[in-house]
Amino acid sequence: MHRTALLLALTLATPSHAEEVGRVGVDWVGNDIIIESVADPKVQGVTCHLAYFDRSLIDRLSNGNWFEDPSYSAVDCVQTGPITIGDIDDDESGETVFSERQSLILKSLRITRIYDAKNNALIYLAHANELTQGSGKMSISVIPVPPAN
Repeated sequence: MHRTALLLALTLATPSHAEEVGRVGVDWVGNDIIIESVADPKVQGVTCHLAYFDRSLIDRLSNGNWFEDPSYSAVDCVQTGPITIGDIDDDESGETVFSERQSLILKSLRITRIYDAKNNALIYLAHANELTQGSGKMSISVIPVPPAN
């Protein structure tokens, strides 16, 4: 029984998993834009769609930089049911909802949730986490939260 509770706690504490819902070819060398669906694990009723660039083997061979994809990404989130906010981190630095590696070591693509209680809004920020250059490329989506009665 304790093992099941531990596995459930670990599942709830880790970022959500994404499901690929689309792949669009952008050129003749095989570069693609991937679109993934990500349900917020701590906010029931919110699903985000994340789009990002996936480099082909031909592009990697011809341009170098073998082990990473570009930091460009876009996110849009939608209310998919009644919103129920669970035990979320409500400080201004937010909480990681999703993270996926974009290089061998130094870079990951993330969705971070920030709760703006004053304005009844959930803010979702897609950004790269790079140790060498920071994250200058980002995208944002905001979901209004109905006020509690």
